Amino acid sequence: MKTPLLLACALVVAAAGCAKSTDTTTSSGTPSGTVSGSQTIGFSVQNREAQFYQDMEAGMKTEAAKYGYTVNVVDAGRDNAKQQSQVEDFISQKVAAIVLTPYDSHAIGSAIVEANKAGIPVFTADIANASSEGTVVTHIASDNIQGGAQAGKLMCAALGKAGGAIAIIDEPEVTSVQDRVKGFRAAIAAGCPSVTIVADIDGGGERAKASSSMDDILQAHSNLKGVFGINDDSALGAAKSIEAAGLKGKVAVIGYDAAPEARTAIANGSMYGDAIQHPDQIGAQTIDAIHTYFSGGKPPPRIAVAVGTYTKADASK
Repeated sequence: MKTPLLLACALVVAAAGCAKSTDTTTSSGTPSGTVSGSQTIGFSVQNREAQFYQDMEAGMKTEAAKYGYTVNVVDAGRDNAKQQSQVEDFISQKVAAIVLTPYDSHAIGSAIVEANKAGIPVFTADIANASSEGTVVTHIASDNIQGGAQAGKLMCAALGKAGGAIAIIDEPEVTSVQDRVKGFRAAIAAGCPSVTIVADIDGGGERAKASSSMDDILQAHSNLKGVFGINDDSALGAAKSIEAAGLKGKVAVIGYDAAPEARTAIANGSMYGDAIQHPDQIGAQTIDAIHTYFSGGKPPPRIAVAVGTYTKADASK
């Protein structure tokens, strides 16, 4: 006959055995079948100073809180080597998932491969992995071809039937920008064939460089009627140079993002309009895709968030 102590021990062992059988763990440290809890998601953002990425981060954190997840955000500072190192740190920390907005879309592949080997799922937001290496579960971004088309329609509206020469201040190594320019060019060709793109210059996505590029464009094309900046820093840099040249209101400036400073510039006439993204929605939908994955589901390989337009009429509402 077993003593009460032995019976109690047997019950404890049996309970432990049952618990063990229902709590398997993946190589990433995420309990399989777990749909919420204390999992940490590592997010390496290419430039945390940008308002767009601040809004994306806020959207991620708000949505993550609904599931009980923690988002650990680090800033790559537009440095590929630093971003690669951050991925290695996430792997060492055994985070449950990694989100990247790659600074260098082609070079990031090797870091993604390392996460793959560690069994940690990788998601990209805003900017895709353009490397042939590495597996990404889901890419979540604005529909940048559609957004570029929206910017093109704004340019056609700004110039009207008269048309004229326009320029693009580009950042050609970034995949999302490539799509924006593709959509923009297609919309110009279809909607206002009297408009001619006379320059396409790399402004680096930075305001100072974009302003310098705009100075060069104005010197080479004194009859310029419009410019498309692939983000708001590019557009605001261009607007600064246009105003300094005494051409405010004579050269239509179209941007992309509709950040607060750009909205102010649109309201005061320094810019004509913007394609407006929704970075908070990109952030939230990234977390939703991760939650689906954690729950045993299969999120789609791409999730596109629609892009709208913002003009002076919207600023007055």
